[in-house]
Amino acid sequence: MAINFTELRELLGVISQSNITEFSLKSGDFEVSVRKDAVVGGVSVAPQAITPSSSPVVSAPAPAPEVAAPSPADQKWTAIVSPMVGTFYRAPAPDEPPFVEVGDAVSKGQGVCIIEAMKLMNEIEAEVAGQVMEIVVENGEPVEYGQTLMWIKP
Repeated sequence: MAINFTELRELLGVISQSNITEFSLKSGDFEVSVRKDAVVGGVSVAPQAITPSSSPVVSAPAPAPEVAAPSPADQKWTAIVSPMVGTFYRAPAPDEPPFVEVGDAVSKGQGVCIIEAMKLMNEIEAEVAGQVMEIVVENGEPVEYGQTLMWIKP
């Protein structure tokens, strides 16, 4: 079984959103173990590739998620952040209009985008009512857990 970095990121995103506290996968020369830190709520990842002694050992640590702080002028705005690793989509389907545009008014609980993770489409809802001030991510762009997707002015 071969696993690429994108599949690994998607797997970690799904695990971070689930109730799974520990996960291990071993296939041939590849081994990965994931354990959630109950105190912090983050995911501690220790991926490790075990190869024959003639080959170098390859390690692929996952970067810690970073949430960009709003600039001083934007501090009254609320960020909508990605709850998982995946691909950002502005519309429910390629031939349909986007959920929201800059300047649109949104209500609490209204769908504003989709994050695709592991072939599952997850609709992301606004946590506050307000006006869309900025859409930070481009359509079809990969996103990380905790990454700001758009800014809402309540």
